[in-house]
Amino acid sequence: MPVLLDLSERAKLRLTGTDRVRFLNGQVTNDVRKANANLAMAACVLNAKGRMDAFVFISANDAELLLDADMDLRENLTARLDRYIIADDVAIEDLTDSRALFHVTGDVAPALPNESHWRRSKRFGVAGWDLWVDAAEREQVLQSLAAQDTLVEGGARENLRIEQGVPRWGRELTSEIIPVEANLENDAIDYAKGCYIGQEVISRMKMSGQKNKRLCGLVSLEGVPLVVETRLHAGEKDAGWITSATHSDSLGKELALGYVKRGFNEVGTELMGPGRVMITDLPFR
Repeated sequence: MPVLLDLSERAKLRLTGTDRVRFLNGQVTNDVRKANANLAMAACVLNAKGRMDAFVFISANDAELLLDADMDLRENLTARLDRYIIADDVAIEDLTDSRALFHVTGDVAPALPNESHWRRSKRFGVAGWDLWVDAAEREQVLQSLAAQDTLVEGGARENLRIEQGVPRWGRELTSEIIPVEANLENDAIDYAKGCYIGQEVISRMKMSGQKNKRLCGLVSLEGVPLVVETRLHAGEKDAGWITSATHSDSLGKELALGYVKRGFNEVGTELMGPGRVMITDLPFR
C-alpha cells in the first residue's frame, strides 16, 4: 500500500549557471548528465579518501539542478560544493525555506487536481515519486495527498526506513563511511562516468571486491530490544556495531541495522550484542 512522507524539512539547493552539470558531475558519484525533470537520482559527495561528505538526491530542469539532503547537511553541503567552484559559471542558492518536498511510494504517481510534476525516486527501498512545491502551498498539497495515501511520520517513518534497510545520514552514513560499505553502489554510483573526487578509492574497491565492513540487517533471536551503538562480538572478537534499531510490529521482531566487519557478515551468521542476533537479508522480511 502506498504511503505519503512529508520531507519538507530536508535541505534543498538549486544550482544554476552554464557549467552546473559539468561542475556537479565532478563532485558526485552518479552521472549528473542523466539527471532530468522526471527523475531524482541518488548520489554521494565524497572526500579524496572516498569517505562521505553528503548523500543527496539530484534532479534537473531546463536551467537548474535541484539537490536535497538531510537537514544536518544544510550548511556543510553548500560550503563543500562552493569550495570547488573556481572559474566555473555556477551559482548555489538555498531553497530550504522556500520549497516543500513530498514523497509517495508506489509504481504510479498520485493524481492531483493541478499540473504538479512528479519525479521518479527510490528513497525508501521501493519505487516512489517526489513532488517539489512552493512552501506556501505545503499545507494545501499535504491535505490533498493525505486524502489519497496514508501519511507516515515520526517513529513510523523511521520504522519504515529500518525495515527497508535504507541508510540515513547521521546513523549509517557518516564521514567515516565509504558508500559501497552502505550498500549504495547500485543506486548511487555510476562506475562508467568520468572522474570525480574520491573515485580512485571507489574504483579500487570495485576491482578488489573487498570491503572492510558492510551494512547488514540484524534480528534479535531472543526478542531482546536492540540498542544503537552497541558493539557486536563473535566470541571475543569485535565484529561491528549497531547504527539504528526498532521494534517492527508488522514483522513482530526486534530489528537493527549495523556495520559488520569482513569475515563475520555473511547472512545467517550469529553474533552477540544485546543477546544473540543473526545477520539477515535486507530489506527485512
